[in-house]
Amino acid sequence: MLIGEVARRSGVSARMLRHYESLGLVRPSGRTDSGYREYSGEDIRRIFHVESLRSLGLSLREIGRALDDPGFTPSVLVGDLIGQTRQRIAAETELLTRLRRIDATDPAGWGDVLRVVALLQAMGSKSADARQRAALSSVDEAAVPVEALVEAALRETEPNVAGALRWALARSGDGGPALLAEGLGSPVAAVRERAVRSLAELPGGEATSQLRQALAHPDVVVRGYAALALGTRGVADAVPTLLDMIVDGRNDVDAADALGVVASDTATADEIATSLVDRLAHDAAQGPARGRLTQALASVPGTKASRALMELSHDEDRAVALTAAYVLRLRDTL
Repeated sequence: MLIGEVARRSGVSARMLRHYESLGLVRPSGRTDSGYREYSGEDIRRIFHVESLRSLGLSLREIGRALDDPGFTPSVLVGDLIGQTRQRIAAETELLTRLRRIDATDPAGWGDVLRVVALLQAMGSKSADARQRAALSSVDEAAVPVEALVEAALRETEPNVAGALRWALARSGDGGPALLAEGLGSPVAAVRERAVRSLAELPGGEATSQLRQALAHPDVVVRGYAALALGTRGVADAVPTLLDMIVDGRNDVDAADALGVVASDTATADEIATSLVDRLAHDAAQGPARGRLTQALASVPGTKASRALMELSHDEDRAVALTAAYVLRLRDTL
């Protein structure tokens, strides 16, 4: 078969076939009387082999080695190709993400593009100071997309930088709560904690809604931060978790303060006081827990809490009795 017919049937141009020949990849088996290249069936099969390997991303040098070296191990080369392809995809994905974030800022000119690029680079800097400056300036100097702020907040380990990022997120507008809520599903406990702490500092109903859902999270740390945030917002749904925190001694002082905020009216205050008394009875054998529950009654206004403290001032547990008596004296002076 002559080169033109081979090119037509294989889809490989005559020019590329000559290039293959110059590299020694495919050599026509014969020549016609007129000197034209003539390809045999075996030659054509080799052409298709070359094209198949090219489709996998192999270079022409690698293809020649694969076809001619009897000791060549395909699995090694395929493994290398998999690694190279993953690296290329990761690099392209990172570039695409950066381009989308720049596009989301709706830049008016190249100056705007360069400012966003500089901020995104600074937020990924190895320097904590650089990351903190970028977070603090992201609100005023350029509209950094909320996705970039959330990503940075979820990976940040330096406390000061994390605080700056949460501050920036609270001023970034819409979209933050839903993205942070996705972080609550991370398999990494530290990421879940960063997500809920960032959610706790976001204003608005969407953040509150996400925090309500976080009360049912299997991670006790997530539930705790969500309850504290909701308690300071006066959300009564947080009360059971806040009570658990007091019993368990996890941020019990903050939890008691949050209960005091929720107890903003007489009816709610009496309900919380009743719940505290019930926990006291239920945890009768837990001395430290009873002491913390007694202290928590100090944060709850109303006659129900006062009566409970009066009874506790005569408790058999001397520490509980002394705590209740002390709290009652404080309430009398207020």
